[in-house]
Amino acid sequence: MATDYDAPRTRPEDEPATASLAVVQARGATAQAPAIDLEDADTAEGIDLPGADLSHEELTIQVIPEQTDEFTCGSCFLVRHRSQRARESGGTVYCTDCEG
Repeated sequence: MATDYDAPRTRPEDEPATASLAVVQARGATAQAPAIDLEDADTAEGIDLPGADLSHEELTIQVIPEQTDEFTCGSCFLVRHRSQRARESGGTVYCTDCEG
């Protein structure tokens, strides 16, 4: 049997309802929504909210000082490599991104 792929497809829920109101109501009463499992739902545990007390937390980040071939841009305040140096004005160095 040949299939016409250009013909519009219809699903059973797209068909016009021919059942009476009583049948539809009876079918809706028997069909229930699945129960929600609250334990699997996302909770706020692990999310730091604004104003939370973080005094018991300890930072474990190693800060590396600016190297000799780096500079801090006076506009964006990012540490950049010397190859990204655009200009110096009054002792302040600017990067190519801020000048461009």
